[in-house]
Amino acid sequence: MSPFLFVIVMDELTRVIQDEILWCMLFVDDIVLVDETRAGVIAKLELWRQTLESRGFRLSRTKTEYMMCKFSKQKIRDYSIVTLDGQEIPMNSHFKYLSSIIQKDGVINSDVNHRIQASWLKWRSAIGVLCDCNILLWLEEKLYRTDIRPVFLYVTECWAIKRYHAQKMSVGEMHMLRWMCDNTRRDKVRNEDIRTKIGVASI
Repeated sequence: MSPFLFVIVMDELTRVIQDEILWCMLFVDDIVLVDETRAGVIAKLELWRQTLESRGFRLSRTKTEYMMCKFSKQKIRDYSIVTLDGQEIPMNSHFKYLSSIIQKDGVINSDVNHRIQASWLKWRSAIGVLCDCNILLWLEEKLYRTDIRPVFLYVTECWAIKRYHAQKMSVGEMHMLRWMCDNTRRDKVRNEDIRTKIGVASI
């Protein structure tokens, strides 16, 4: 069964228990339930479990986890736990959803680090081309633009970004660009000159 078809099937089977956008997100076999109270989350989770299992599906007990978001300094004293069919679910401070790292405090530090790491993984898979002196620089630049930079910038339009986040991303990219040009910091070539040479604007 293709993922697209699976989404259609799941959407139809669970139509009666789906909420508005952002309060219930469904992507292939990943389900995210959102509520303002822990009791509300438990009730939604139980409703999804009953509905899916009555149709032959099963919510994974080992992969299910929850996160309590706190965006202010106000102390929240809620020692209750979230359960799925009577089984306690582990609480995490962050989780990965659609290649983004979501943190309970709303900051994007983990997601920024994840983007940089993912970009370096993609870079290393193409390093044989990007750092080959026998390949024209404009071809390397085109490969970088189409293969590496999209990994850098994935979902960044949704970030509430701060200056040090942008600086961290820029430093990571400049390491790659200098490597492509066979330059190091010791060569004392300005970042702007490197970008001009390759034809890549600041990230």
